[in-house]
Amino acid sequence: MQPLKYLSGYPEEVQHRVRTLLDQDRLGTILSEKYGEAHAVRNDRQLYEYTVQMKDRYLRKAEPLNKVVYDGKLHVVKHALGTHTTVSRVQGSRLKASREIRIASVFRDAPAEFLKMIVVHELAHLKESDHNKSFYQLCMHMAPDYHQLEFDLRLYLTQLEMGARPQGD
Repeated sequence: MQPLKYLSGYPEEVQHRVRTLLDQDRLGTILSEKYGEAHAVRNDRQLYEYTVQMKDRYLRKAEPLNKVVYDGKLHVVKHALGTHTTVSRVQGSRLKASREIRIASVFRDAPAEFLKMIVVHELAHLKESDHNKSFYQLCMHMAPDYHQLEFDLRLYLTQLEMGARPQGD
């Protein structure tokens, strides 16, 4: 039996139900019924605008973003779904910080709500570097259903890993 790496922290009962849905070939159908809406954020410029718009709505006082891109090198299984970095450069006698967000390119084709979830997650890191209570409160401020979206994203990634695209894609 193949381990469900995206669900490894969840109780065995939850993992068993997911395996049952996979065996019955129903997980993709359930996800597409719930998250069938695709997004129009197809390129890096659109992703930047989408992210900055969300940042301006919820995190007006946070430092500005210099770059937001889809990153094909972010391997979902081995690394992360998204990253946020601050690159410091010396310019004359000043230290200039550049803030970047990179989103795994798997989100280019993912349902709209999953892109929103990962952008919310990375934006929250602008204020909170650790995954602590304040971090998750900020995520829930930007996306009240954040925890459900995170779980469903794990189901989506599990579906993709098992070699089948969710139904309707």
